[in-house]
Amino acid sequence: MTGSGAGAPGSPGAAAGSGFLAVDSGGSGLRVVVGTAGRGPLGRRASREPVRTGARGIEPGHLMEQLVPMARALTVEAGLDRVGTVVVGAAGLATLGDALRAELPGALARELGARSVALVADAVTAYAGALGPRPGAVVAAGTGLIAIGTDLARWRRADGWGHLLGDCGGGAWIGRAGLEAALRAHDGRDGGSVRLLAAAEERFGPAWGLPGKLYPRPDRPAVLASFAPEVAACAAGDPVAADILRTAARHMADSAAAVCPSGGKPRIAVTGGLLKMGDALVVPLEEELAKRLPHAQKVTAEGDPLHGAVRIATDLATGSLTLPGDERMLYVTGATDG
Repeated sequence: MTGSGAGAPGSPGAAAGSGFLAVDSGGSGLRVVVGTAGRGPLGRRASREPVRTGARGIEPGHLMEQLVPMARALTVEAGLDRVGTVVVGAAGLATLGDALRAELPGALARELGARSVALVADAVTAYAGALGPRPGAVVAAGTGLIAIGTDLARWRRADGWGHLLGDCGGGAWIGRAGLEAALRAHDGRDGGSVRLLAAAEERFGPAWGLPGKLYPRPDRPAVLASFAPEVAACAAGDPVAADILRTAARHMADSAAAVCPSGGKPRIAVTGGLLKMGDALVVPLEEELAKRLPHAQKVTAEGDPLHGAVRIATDLATGSLTLPGDERMLYVTGATDG
């Protein structure tokens, strides 16, 4: 097994009768597409079970248990002999992906006939889906938050450190800030919000029971993020809630500014489910981005991370991948059985 930075002309994934497999693995499960470089996507499947993370990081065995049956069914339906090129975009790959990098290329070769494999951080698939192979920056804002940028020579990332150490401005951060404001009101401390307290008790029950509802949960980030829409709903009439969203917007702009190329006119896009919160977040975010990055062109994301995985798979299969390689962010390998 040999690693490289990016695709090369004559990629082995382009063999006759073979196609590509593009995977988006995130906190809500797996999304899978099979297709060919010439015909595009030909079929898709999804699983709502997130891939487990254990002592070794992301568990390759659990990913393969879910992926292989879906991939084989899609390959048959598409009339392909095999999937020669596989791109796996995975949340947490940069920091929790050592086991995937060690085992997945060989496993995909044995089980699916893959000859060219790319293991890609979900931030990179988000970037590829939003902007394609152009210089710029993308803020991926969902339960967590990460910003990634490139000048097409190297990648830069900011945040994405998880809900305990960062993800500042993401859904879990907003929800936690809203619940903190609710508990301040419950205690009679400054900075509290009676409206957020009422919303929290309607959703979770009495305020005194919140620690028991949150701390034991393995899906604590998702539970925290579930309160973020309540913060947005309160923002129009509640200055505390509105200030939480303004602060979140500043955090997001800080991360974007840290990774955006300083020269030329790079593009910048924001993608992810957090945008569904509407103007309460989007308006201050646009103001902060314009203030921090006046040289950048704000654009609408062209597609999502799965679209990005398909783009990378297509380029890898045709030997036209120009995004910069990186062992932790975009790692391409030629895999052989054994």
